[in-house]
Amino acid sequence: MSGKLWGIGLGPGDSELVTVKAARVIESADVVAYHCARHGNSIARSVAQPYLRDGQLEERLMYPVTTEGTDHPGGYDGALRDFYAASAERLAGHLRAGRDVVLLAEGDPLFFSSYMHMHKRLAGEFDAEIIPGVTSVSASSAAVGIPLVEGEETLTVVPGTLGSQALISRFRTAEAIAVMKLGRTFTRVRDALESAGRLDEAWYVERASTRVQRVLPVSEVNPEEVPYFSMIVVPGPRNNPRHDEASGRGEVVVVGLGPGADEHTTPAVQVELALATDLVGYKTYLARVTPRPGQRIHASDNRVEAERAAFALDLAARGARVAVVSSGDPGVFAMASAVAEVAAESRWHDVPVRVQPGVTAANAVAAAVGAPLGHDYAVISLSDRLKPWDMIEHRLRAAVGADLVVAIYNPGSAARTWQVARLREVLREMVSDDRVVVLGRDVGGPEESLCTTTVGALDPAVVDMRTLLIIGSPATTVVSRSGGDLTYTPRRHDA
Repeated sequence: MSGKLWGIGLGPGDSELVTVKAARVIESADVVAYHCARHGNSIARSVAQPYLRDGQLEERLMYPVTTEGTDHPGGYDGALRDFYAASAERLAGHLRAGRDVVLLAEGDPLFFSSYMHMHKRLAGEFDAEIIPGVTSVSASSAAVGIPLVEGEETLTVVPGTLGSQALISRFRTAEAIAVMKLGRTFTRVRDALESAGRLDEAWYVERASTRVQRVLPVSEVNPEEVPYFSMIVVPGPRNNPRHDEASGRGEVVVVGLGPGADEHTTPAVQVELALATDLVGYKTYLARVTPRPGQRIHASDNRVEAERAAFALDLAARGARVAVVSSGDPGVFAMASAVAEVAAESRWHDVPVRVQPGVTAANAVAAAVGAPLGHDYAVISLSDRLKPWDMIEHRLRAAVGADLVVAIYNPGSAARTWQVARLREVLREMVSDDRVVVLGRDVGGPEESLCTTTVGALDPAVVDMRTLLIIGSPATTVVSRSGGDLTYTPRRHDA
């Protein structure tokens, strides 16, 4: 009868953090296996030492390489594949002989652990059970003594072996962060945290839970003294005392929620919303945001953009981290321009201002029907609140006359009821009645509706403020397919 394979999670380093079940299984096993480097020492074995007994067989699985340098014909990955295959066969020999084998793993066996490579090779043939362990993330968080995540905050675990741009991207969009696999990667990770604006929030923990544990700000760490068994943690903004709010450094970031659906809100925007102390915006757009406890909400009417921008800048000048909320993309007929214009005044020159883009309605509507914006196109707002109608009509005629696809924003409202009818009149003067027109309303939202029609069949009565129109070019085509119509403008145009 075959023996049983046990994957034993030992926790982060303190032998007293080994679970009662793990200690019992280690003591009763016939064979104790563990990975080690070429020097032969094993941290896992030292953690398990109090639970070993005399007479147990020990299998020391010595890595052939610990860096990416090797003369193996398959390179570093090839050398490790051969090593794992040979190690699995060694353990299989004991299991086939009826001996129970425990394979020791620091932390948790399925969390960045070598045990998983044995499990994948042996679990199909032998009975295998995993005993979870306390991860280094939990131990490092406990060492820092700050809640890592609370409420709806999310935790991102990142290996330090990623490239610089990948690290920066993840650090910018994450709330709470844990970075593993440091050592030689520390400098790159530290620089990425600085580039992402998160360095001041980050803590370094070395050999968590052991007698030689060290905790200090990442900015104070000597890169030459960082061992592999170390970690960086960035507690979530709700509890991080080194967050910008505590330092009194205010800023304004203008964000775009996207056109309607939560999945259209980018991770970067979600992070900015979570980090903000104050949310400022039109009441309808703020209703799409679920504030966290403690956030201050400042809702206003949609016609006071300059006043809203000045209010946000004033809050930031007094130390608040302000998110000015727009629908779609904040730079497309939205608040980014208003904030930039007001921030250009000398009294606001010391207030940092950033813009975080979002999915705009034109792109959402276009994607919903295919690719009508596949070639050159213009974007025009029919609202004459901030510019005269004569200018709007002049630009509309110029765009249509140039055979551009035209995306029409703000076509009508309760106070503006005639513009769409006039748009149809202009189109019928300039193009044939069969020119493609796409109407998208509340795309991604609960009241989404899509209609592909023509200039001749366009009914102004069905168009409201929440509708976006796409007027096709002469090349825009609608193809009927079994899976539904597909509308596109080819990228190649013949003169």
